[in-house]
Amino acid sequence: MGVTTWALQKSLWVYHVNAGACNNCDIEVLELLTPRYDIERFGMVLVGSPRHADVLAVTGVCTRQIMPRLQEVYLQTPKPCVVMAIGSCAGGQGIFTEAYHMATPVDETIRAVDPNAIIMYVPGCPPKPEAMIDAAVKAINFLKTL
Repeated sequence: MGVTTWALQKSLWVYHVNAGACNNCDIEVLELLTPRYDIERFGMVLVGSPRHADVLAVTGVCTRQIMPRLQEVYLQTPKPCVVMAIGSCAGGQGIFTEAYHMATPVDETIRAVDPNAIIMYVPGCPPKPEAMIDAAVKAINFLKTL
């Protein structure tokens, strides 16, 4: 077991990317930091730079304007990096599927630059904090197997 794998077992640092969400998912992500849900008990912390992140939490739809920026943020993260597509919009563009400004879903956008990317989906509009905690715990368990 390498030092990186050992460190990922203890804590995950999360960088949150709002790709143009309606703010419902963002409110639920921030609710994870409150004492009621306290995601920090699992060792997860929101960080201010993608260069320090183990998890990229993406909320919102992937428009043509945000697509290259999201790819650039993903390329800045150290690998292995888990991408969490949070909400119906990030998972499959939700009600905006046929809109004129849509590019590709988040998973296709990330896989265009890294075909081996690890992507997890948290369904819901907005997803419940319990679902995001469950996905975070599964991400920790998955990274332990690497």
